Amino acid sequence: MGGARDVGWVAAGLVLGVGACYCIYRLTRGRRRGGRRPRRRPSPSAEDLTDGSYDDVLNAEQLQKLLYLLESTENPAIIERALVTLGNNAAFSANQAIIRELGGIPIVGNMIDSPNHSIKEKALNALNNLSVNVENQDIIKIYISQVCEDVLSDPLNSAVQMAGLRLLTNMTVTSDHQHMFNSYMTDFFHVLLTGNGNTKVQVLKLLLNLSENPAMAEGLFGAQVDSSFLSLYDGHVAKEILLRVLTLFQNLNNYVKKDGHLVNRSTSTFHKGSLFSLLYGQECAQKMRALVHHPDVDVKEKVVIIT
Repeated sequence: MGGARDVGWVAAGLVLGVGACYCIYRLTRGRRRGGRRPRRRPSPSAEDLTDGSYDDVLNAEQLQKLLYLLESTENPAIIERALVTLGNNAAFSANQAIIRELGGIPIVGNMIDSPNHSIKEKALNALNNLSVNVENQDIIKIYISQVCEDVLSDPLNSAVQMAGLRLLTNMTVTSDHQHMFNSYMTDFFHVLLTGNGNTKVQVLKLLLNLSENPAMAEGLFGAQVDSSFLSLYDGHVAKEILLRVLTLFQNLNNYVKKDGHLVNRSTSTFHKGSLFSLLYGQECAQKMRALVHHPDVDVKEKVVIIT
């Protein structure tokens, strides 16, 4: 009996001893781990920020690196990636202000002169995001005339043309810079009539912004527009286009109703072939009467308001 008890105590002592050793091991290992400084993540280089694997929103220091990279490299692939990264980060309101304060808008703006259409498109996309900030628009406005000219000469329905149209649409959300578009009215209507569905919608967004400003009514009415414009009021036209051309007519018609002098000046100011002569001609009146029976409620409602 005594021998068995002694063996039991020895076994218990071994178990306790092993447990104590394990605890001491964990404590000392824990001290070592706790005492070692964590490794600092190395700061990414400017090119690292553009490789697509860096998902974080960039801070001011990183945006500065990116802008320096845009100024210093001539590699088209790097320029494209840097513009995409900058444009994505410019979607955040805080970064829109930071990029402006770092002098980044002219750096991006210079890229729209690039003969490389892909670089030009990415630069326009970045400016488009930056233009959401009203203070940024005061800087971006110096590019309006150039972008207008480029939109009219870029390949029809191309990505670069659409990027330019989106930027111009953003720049016409307020009336501050709309007067800079007066000399391009006729040309925008030409793009509207020759472009595909997506281009038509984007041009109409721009024209609708302008039509909401009474000061732009005379310029819009005086634009020389091909008679094929009236085909956009056919009942089979896609709703996203038809509703927009009806809204354009509605906005302009409101000014005619309010301003009798506008009608009195129509004979001398708005020549044959002008938008005014098309909208208030017999053919357009017939199309409005036909649209009263359109199956879409929204379309019929617009027509009733106009007529």
